[in-house]
Parts: sequence; C-alpha cells; structure tokens
Amino acid sequence: MKQDFMFTSESVTEGHPDKLCDRISDAIVDNFLRKDPYSRVVTECAVATSIVFIAARFDSDAIVDFTKIARKVIKQVGYDQPDFSAKTCSIVTSLKELPPSQYRYFDEKKLSDEEIDRIPVKNQATVFGFACNQTLALMPLPIWLAHKLAKRLTAVRCQNILPYLTPDGKTQVGIEYRDRKPHRIHSITVIASQNQPFNSQGPDLKTLQDDIRATVIDPVFENEEIQPDDQTKIFINPDGPLIIGGPAAHSGLTGRKNAIDTYGEYSRHSGAALSGKDPTRIDRIGAYAARYAAKNVVAAGLADECEVQLSYSIGLAHPVSVQVETFGTGKISDKEITMLLEKCFDFRLAGIIKQFNLRTLPAAIEGGFYRQLAAYGHVGRTDLGFIPWEETDKVPILQELISSPVS
Repeated sequence: MKQDFMFTSESVTEGHPDKLCDRISDAIVDNFLRKDPYSRVVTECAVATSIVFIAARFDSDAIVDFTKIARKVIKQVGYDQPDFSAKTCSIVTSLKELPPSQYRYFDEKKLSDEEIDRIPVKNQATVFGFACNQTLALMPLPIWLAHKLAKRLTAVRCQNILPYLTPDGKTQVGIEYRDRKPHRIHSITVIASQNQPFNSQGPDLKTLQDDIRATVIDPVFENEEIQPDDQTKIFINPDGPLIIGGPAAHSGLTGRKNAIDTYGEYSRHSGAALSGKDPTRIDRIGAYAARYAAKNVVAAGLADECEVQLSYSIGLAHPVSVQVETFGTGKISDKEITMLLEKCFDFRLAGIIKQFNLRTLPAAIEGGFYRQLAAYGHVGRTDLGFIPWEETDKVPILQELISSPVS
C-alpha cells in the first residue's frame, strides 16, 4: 500500500446543475415526509437550458406540488438568468403512484427486536462508510477542503461580496501525503462563473483571480493546520474566462456526484444515488449507517482509517456481509473490529431508521432535512448541527469491549 502519494478531490457549489437536481429531489422527499412520515418516494431530476424534468414514484397520503417545490429551490439557489430562471423555466413531470406496500406503515419505534428482524430491504445494495483522523470531522483532508472552498464561493456570492458570480462553481484540492498523512497542499483550483461579460459590467480575468484569492481561498486556509506554501499551485479559472454556468452551459442529473457526496474518491462509495430517496431505501440509509460505524471506530482509537462495507440482498433484514478495512492502521485486527461492529451496531433497515429517527427529521428541522445534505456532502457535516450518523456515542461501548476478549 502506498505511503507517499498525492490525492485530489473536487467539490461543487449548490448551483452546479447536478447538485441543483439533487436539491430539488431531496426537497421533494422532505415535503412528502413532512406531510406523511410513512411516505415511500423515489425522485429523480434532470435540468438543461430552460427546462426541468422530474420523474417520481411514490406511495403516500401526502399531496405534493412538484412544480412549486422545484421553482422554490431554483429561486433559493439563485438562478434568475434569462437562460435559466425559476420564473420562466419549463417543468415537465412524469409521476407514478406505487401500489400500497404491506411494509409502509411499520412504526419502528414500537417494534420488538423480533419484529424489526422481519422488515426486509426491498432493493439490493453494497454501501460504504469511511472515516480517518485527517480532520476533526474524521474526513479525508482533500474533500474537506474542497467543500470548504465551495461553501465559501457560495457565501461570497450570496453576501454580495462578489455579486457578479452566478450559482455554479467548482473547487479542487490536491494534498501530498507522507506516510499516509497529509504533508502539504499541492494544488488549489477554483472555477467560478459570472453573469456579466468581461470588460463590460464584469471584472477582467486578473481582477476575478485577485477577488477569488482574497475573498475565498485566503479565508478558507487562514486557520488550517496545513497552509499553502510557495510551491502550491493555485489555479483560478485556468482555462480562461468562464462566463456562462449552470444548466444553460451543461445539463444536470440527480445522483451524478456520488464522490462529492461522500469521500471525494479517497474511499469507495456505492454507485447508487443518495439523494431523492425516502428512508426505507437501504442504498441511502445504509451508507449513513456505514459512516456511523466507521467514524466511531476511528473516534474510539481502534484505527487511524476505517472503511466499512455493508452488502444487502432483497428480502433480508440483516446485511449478508459486513467487511472492515483499516489499511494497516488498526490497533486490533480487522476481523475483531468487524465482530465489534456486529455486536454494537444495528445494520437492519428498521433498526437504522429507528436509531437515526429518519422519518421525522424533515418535520423537526426548519427548511427541511434531506435537502440540506444535497450539497457539500452527506457525511462529515459539522455545519448543519445534529446529524445522527456523525455522532460518536458508541465510543465508550467500543472501548469497553476491547478491554475484554472479543467473542
């Protein structure tokens, strides 16, 4: 296994077309669950110049206005350009009501352990969770910094610090590793789109680059332990002026940014989309459960890095396999950690919903819950307050168990 290497991760702003689709899809999920916590819904979205397409399958007592939700999200993200606007874009829907399911109305909070065992998953999936001690959030440093840059790029636009920016933007951070630990910042890339032509009402390229450096890059790295140095390569719109961004420039699709949603490719992730799915979809919530387990392993000091893999088959409640990989950093064997996870964590569908209270969070949190995950990552979020799978409440239990033989 490599000890010295360079790794790069990217992030995008909430106005990137793919992320806009994720946000619309998750806003629809929030709306369903707020009105009917037992809703089953899968929603996918696509955007292009002046058009939004929404496909949804659902079984719910809720009445949801898909078009109204989409326009509200587009407006909140900030699209009001002639080529794509919340007011003028066309919205096409393809909606299908699912047949009633015998499992729809189960209340996991009232189920016995035996009854939870009888609630099977309805789709097959292999999901991954990861944690490492590179940051306080136990996330890989490249994606952590890329997200910070993307959030700051959005902030300077929304706060009118750089009012000429549009909602679409990209960031990228490369980190040099020594002995599998972050050593230095290799490169930083920020790509911003603007709504005015250069040499007209918008700034020239040099001014844009100076503005981004002063208001985005420098503040993000101001308090970071590892700082850019004289050899760090900094690229700001390196391909020249980028005036048009958003759906007018490139189309978007729900679930197309899985690496950005998770670990920036530093760890594996499922090929399934996380956004646009209700909590009964194991390919979504299983990834959260795997992150929860991996984070607690690292927080408990059992490993410096931990990847948890869960595999599910249709019709079964338990995962058919639980695998752990600590990349040679484990203080005990991967087999022993796997046994600890199977003892301490409930990876069953109804058990995960119960542990994380996933049905009621959209109603309990102002502005919805799932839509807030749709940009800047579903994991490692320290900016959103309480995220149940980011808790490290299992640490005392794990530490107590390793003090005695694992059986």
